[in-house]
Amino acid sequence: MKKTLSVLIAAGTLLGAAACSAPQMTSEETCSRVKAITTSPTSNADKFGMTRLANQIRPIQATASEELQDPLQSIVDYLDESAKKEPDTAKLDELKAGYTAAGQKLSQTCGAAQ
Repeated sequence: MKKTLSVLIAAGTLLGAAACSAPQMTSEETCSRVKAITTSPTSNADKFGMTRLANQIRPIQATASEELQDPLQSIVDYLDESAKKEPDTAKLDELKAGYTAAGQKLSQTCGAAQ
């Protein structure tokens, strides 16, 4: 458990540092990267798959186009809560509206970017 926590802290630190120096992507680039990870076979609906998907979205969200940063954050927040061993159902219900709206925003933006 301590090793996992240490790895997550180190990864978060590296992602934070990378986000500071990385240029902001366009909406088209953001959509392309999101599509690449959401179409992979590792994007499962189980807790492990949700955690993995959230961790793949985090670096994209950090450099995403301004238009897509908030929707991607909403998705990460929902996935994080869903992946908990015992998710808070009230918080999940609260986050679900943002998650749904974020999915619609991605569909609109990324559908138009093709």
